[in-house]
Amino acid sequence: MKKTLLAACALMASAPYAAGDTAVAALAPDVPAGAYTLDRSHASLIFRVDHLGFSNYTARFTRFDAELVFDPTEPAASRLTATVDGRSLETDFPFPDQLDFNAQLQGEDWLSTADHPQMTYRSTNVVLTGNDSARIDGELTLRGVTRPMALEATFNGGYAGHPMDPNARIGFSARGSLLRSEYGMSFGVPEPGSKMGVSDEVEVIIEAEFSGPPWEGDDA
Repeated sequence: MKKTLLAACALMASAPYAAGDTAVAALAPDVPAGAYTLDRSHASLIFRVDHLGFSNYTARFTRFDAELVFDPTEPAASRLTATVDGRSLETDFPFPDQLDFNAQLQGEDWLSTADHPQMTYRSTNVVLTGNDSARIDGELTLRGVTRPMALEATFNGGYAGHPMDPNARIGFSARGSLLRSEYGMSFGVPEPGSKMGVSDEVEVIIEAEFSGPPWEGDDA
């Protein structure tokens, strides 16, 4: 299983690996090469910010997608792309008759979804950090600004298929962070040494499963 998880880590890369990493990637008989799509019914995209130092305010996006193409024997040819609809932001206070916080955070001071409805992420490299973990380097485009963003990923498993799930499947958990001011969202950022406001740093939390090529096993 650990060999399979290492191979899964390799598939996220789009920059060439060293020869040793390529050898590891080839040891993945249970995870076939091909196109993988996000299983949106088993995926979540959450973000958190510090509010006044009193809480980690949490919200999510509900419309997002990702595509993964890989060959475990040629990780340099693999790639990952993801899109997020900023208009799908959901907070726990979406009440127009009081304060529609969903709409407020989509406004010009924050996500500016009227002008920039979509966010994108593209992987550029990966560094193995353990038997089932990796740092994924990539580029995030938000509000029309593209900046580097790394994700610390844990690969949870993968298989070629199952009688009740007749496609290859792979899953991972990932975390990353960004500074919203670098994307033009400096409204409410606290003064240095203060927490009076909303933190510049935004924590991103991802849970995702991908469905791949059809299973070729015995379904009898």
